[in-house]
Amino acid sequence: MKRLLSLLALAALSTSVLAEDGKLAVAGLNFAYPATWTSVPPTSPMRAGTLQIAVEGAEKPLEAVFYYFGAGQGGDAQANITRWLGQFASPPESKTEEIDANGTKVTLVTATGTYNDGPMMGPKTPKDNYTLLGAIVPGNDAPVFIKLTGPKDAVAKVSDSFKSLLKSPFPAK
Repeated sequence: MKRLLSLLALAALSTSVLAEDGKLAVAGLNFAYPATWTSVPPTSPMRAGTLQIAVEGAEKPLEAVFYYFGAGQGGDAQANITRWLGQFASPPESKTEEIDANGTKVTLVTATGTYNDGPMMGPKTPKDNYTLLGAIVPGNDAPVFIKLTGPKDAVAKVSDSFKSLLKSPFPAK
């Protein structure tokens, strides 16, 4: 167990993650998040960071999970969009938009339907009326991918804060 904890701590350090005072640094980008959100240690070496968001009416906190794989890794925007939409039991209602973050284009996918929740290679639990917010944020050498899923009504309550989070590494000049 001690060895596992040491490996997880090392993985977290190797992805350049720092969380303090409402800031989360991932791959050289500094994301600012609201005081109502909480940074928690990543639960897997695949995660570069995790923010939990308590939402009234949700049975558990939502999680915004950050992924960073390094240069040449993680696939292009369309491959990730296709993979995210494929996590639904049938084609979800979805839209893809480009958000202008002070001159930097951030891709945001919003999808709602029956989401197949569960680990990448494990059993899935269908969750009806779920929404996925997926973002592709350009980084210095590779994108940062951020994914948040949860009940449609709960996700709707944090959607504007999520969009602000995506813009935060790119302040106005």
